Amino acid sequence: MTATAAVTAGYTLAAGPVRADVIKTDTNGLNAGDARIKVTDGEMPGYFARPEGAANPPVVLVAMEIFGLHEYIKDVTRRLAKLGVFAVAPDYYFRKGTDLTKVTDIPQLLPIVNSKPDAELLSDLDSTVAWAKSQGGDTSRLGIIGFCRGGRTVWEYAAHSPTLKAGAAFYGPPVDPPNPLWPKSPTQLAPEMKAPVLGLYGEADSGIPVAAVEALKAALAANKKTAEFKIYPGAPHGFHADYRASYRKEAADDAWAQMQAWFKKYGVLS
Repeated sequence: MTATAAVTAGYTLAAGPVRADVIKTDTNGLNAGDARIKVTDGEMPGYFARPEGAANPPVVLVAMEIFGLHEYIKDVTRRLAKLGVFAVAPDYYFRKGTDLTKVTDIPQLLPIVNSKPDAELLSDLDSTVAWAKSQGGDTSRLGIIGFCRGGRTVWEYAAHSPTLKAGAAFYGPPVDPPNPLWPKSPTQLAPEMKAPVLGLYGEADSGIPVAAVEALKAALAANKKTAEFKIYPGAPHGFHADYRASYRKEAADDAWAQMQAWFKKYGVLS
């Protein structure tokens, strides 16, 4: 995606103005804080939240947008923990040496995040799962949720991980721009999907045409893969991002409920 297309699609920077009624989830009944996750070349920062006193809670990975590990992603992590899961958001862009939450220029941001190889990304997610298991999480009930670029990550990880139980992709692009570091787009990976994925998209997303979502849906069906899609009428890209002007409460609330039902259906949530 070009910088111009990104702006058109509603990629408002995390460092920009925040809506006054942004959702804030407390830590009552939770253990939450920073994580240090062992990866192949060092330690990756992250943020986790889990219910206090819960033995062997299911694990849900939180795949962030392109804006780094900012407060919205941390809040989503706490929301998931309130549902009874051990949620972990890995900061897998940490090697870039730039605090993405402070970047104020989309053209500066995109080259940084686009230089992240898929192979490294998937390895980082595997390392996050291993870390959660070492901390008492039940990785036999593993889910992943992601937003925007993190929605793409959900599809990619569903094709990679043989242990994933289910994924929920919020407006993850089905087709990639040319990038040698990203061998296959989600649509190209349709034959390799190993877990059921729920795709949640906005009809008015100017960066992800409904036709591209329908093509992904058709590719999955042709390969007899389990997936469901919901396209929200009039909803733009980023409709779940409550800190941005793109937020649409009705669509966001419904999508969150759909995600919970999906995770219950496939054994992530009880």
